[in-house]
Amino acid sequence: MRKLVGLALVAGALLVSACNTVEGVGKDVSSAGSTVAKTADDAK
Repeated sequence: MRKLVGLALVAGALLVSACNTVEGVGKDVSSAGSTVAKTADDAK
């Protein structure tokens, strides 16, 4: 479980580093949050 959450956080960090605008950051952070939430739901 920890590896999966860690992987999601790393993926989110990569997405944030790839964007160029404030709007892009918001979308990337939202996407990363959705991924972490989905991972947590799948682990239940």
